[in-house]
Amino acid sequence: MINTATVSLNNGVNMPWVGLGVYKAESGEPTKNAVLQALKDGYRSIDTASFYDNEESVGEAIRESGVPREEIFLTTKVWNDEQGFEQTMEAFERSRQKLGVDVIDLYLIHWPVPGKYKETWGAMEKLYNEGKVKAIGVSNFTEEHLENLMKEAKITPAVNQVEYHPKNAQKGLREFCETHGIQMEAWRPLGRGDLLEDETIQQIADRHGKTTAQILIRWCLETKVVTIPKSITPERITANAQVFDFSLTAEDIQAIDGMNEDLRYGYHPDDFPYDK
Repeated sequence: MINTATVSLNNGVNMPWVGLGVYKAESGEPTKNAVLQALKDGYRSIDTASFYDNEESVGEAIRESGVPREEIFLTTKVWNDEQGFEQTMEAFERSRQKLGVDVIDLYLIHWPVPGKYKETWGAMEKLYNEGKVKAIGVSNFTEEHLENLMKEAKITPAVNQVEYHPKNAQKGLREFCETHGIQMEAWRPLGRGDLLEDETIQQIADRHGKTTAQILIRWCLETKVVTIPKSITPERITANAQVFDFSLTAEDIQAIDGMNEDLRYGYHPDDFPYDK
């Protein structure tokens, strides 16, 4: 069983530090089995999105797992072509029905669609005020997007989920989020696999008797960033959760911090092809 450590979001809701991401996990058995394995291993946070087209499989796994619904922190996201006030309300209902749940724990705006995300946020606030979601947040927002949103928002986002790993440490964004009480969350914390082979990470892993993936996940936690490593391999799902029985040294963290290149494997939010 993993440590069930949680962080308290800005509205008092507790979110697990480590969860399972299911991006690119095929709907049906691959997603369902991955979620079942994660819940068996003690994970209590699952992250999906309408765009992933596997919400139904996530919901099936949750129901079949035997883990009480109230123990699971479930995140999903509204996609770009679903944004706008009414569209977001409808998208939420579609996601809720596919997941087969009454309440979603965390609902995120997937990308800051220009000219749309403020209107979308209005719908998120309504869903929150109606008790249909426990927390609302954003994904892939820069400091500028957050500042623009918060000028008019009645509710400050609880979470900002972004690409975060040693080669894209986003220190400025991390400090901005900390200042404003927004919990940062990492997607693609393991890079595209290349970070798992990195010499610096490997040396630290050898010193701690851990895998390179465990070092990368632990670095997220040491820098106060929630993380959702994705895998459909049972052994990796199990191993990725075993990060609460050791700590990185100050020297370890300094060495990993020194790897930053502002390198993104995904799109910069300003360069995303929103018109496609």
